[in-house]
Amino acid sequence: MLRNTGGGVEIHEGTKAMKKHASFMIDGRMVGKDHPPYIIAEVSANHNGSLERATRIIEQAKEAGADAVKLQTYTADTITLNCDTEAFQINGGLWNGKTLYQLYQDAHMPWEWHRPLFDRARELGITIFSSPFDNSAVDLLENLGAPAYKIASFEVVDLPLIKYVASTGKPMIISTGMADMAEIQEAIDTAYDNGCKDVAILHCVSGYPAPASDYNLNTISDMARRYEVVTGLSDHTLDNATAIASIALGASIIEKHFTLDREGGGADDSFSLEPHELAVLCRDSRTAWSALGSIDYGRKPSEKDNAKFRRSLYFVRALKAGDIVTDQCVRSVRPGYGLAPKHLSEVIGRRVCRDIERCEPVNWDAFGDE
Repeated sequence: MLRNTGGGVEIHEGTKAMKKHASFMIDGRMVGKDHPPYIIAEVSANHNGSLERATRIIEQAKEAGADAVKLQTYTADTITLNCDTEAFQINGGLWNGKTLYQLYQDAHMPWEWHRPLFDRARELGITIFSSPFDNSAVDLLENLGAPAYKIASFEVVDLPLIKYVASTGKPMIISTGMADMAEIQEAIDTAYDNGCKDVAILHCVSGYPAPASDYNLNTISDMARRYEVVTGLSDHTLDNATAIASIALGASIIEKHFTLDREGGGADDSFSLEPHELAVLCRDSRTAWSALGSIDYGRKPSEKDNAKFRRSLYFVRALKAGDIVTDQCVRSVRPGYGLAPKHLSEVIGRRVCRDIERCEPVNWDAFGDE
């Protein structure tokens, strides 16, 4: 919970015992740092008013290898007010000139689409869940059997909504765009204190699109240490580089907006991945995770056949028994069947006990008991 110390807000452990999990399960899939990255394709407004298009997005996400697709469940009336005063106007950016109500009226996914989309995702074997924006959306998603919930960045300060979502007992993924440390802690505490057992947080920059330079990915590893929950990335950059880099810093979940066509003209199309890009993200993020492995200085299986080509000491001149080895007689060369190069100074000046052929590896038996 939070305590005001007079000089600022101090973050400390909540009053209720919170059992934090390094990993947890969503719809039969383990999510956490010891498991391959969990890739979420965000449908958002990219249905562009077409149930058929929304269905195709889900089908393409499955084909690309995503673990889950995510919807957004709201109406214009549940997310804002039908008002055109200055506070409700959007000035600049992708949606310049619209009111919030106009934007969300155009972008929202009709609630009657949710069941056929959930049904199609289940037919395909891809997990589907959503971001609810009010309690009625949670009720709808509960009726559909949503296996998890996502709290959008703009709603991270809506603690009553988080409390209601937590009461379902389902895993909760919280985006943290625009939130400070205290707000993130409040959201996590609210989730745990109200029945949620499994919480993940996503580092996020709420720009559409967001430049990679704003992401400060080192924050991800700090978040994992600070909050001790599963951590990931909600990525609004235009390519996959930021998302792939986040894997090395501990991101266990990657969320990217996904569309059939970046030129589709929808509210979110322009900063979304297309199918071939999502397929690359799924492949490369899992490759990056696999490459992290564990701390291991030992020789790897793929190196074993090449170890013989390391440098070692070889005789470069023929010698007779009793000859003294000079620095003109021995060199460090490939392959690696002779003594290690570190023994060169021990070899120079010694007398060989038998005839030596040119190109023979230097081994201790060339010197007998000397």
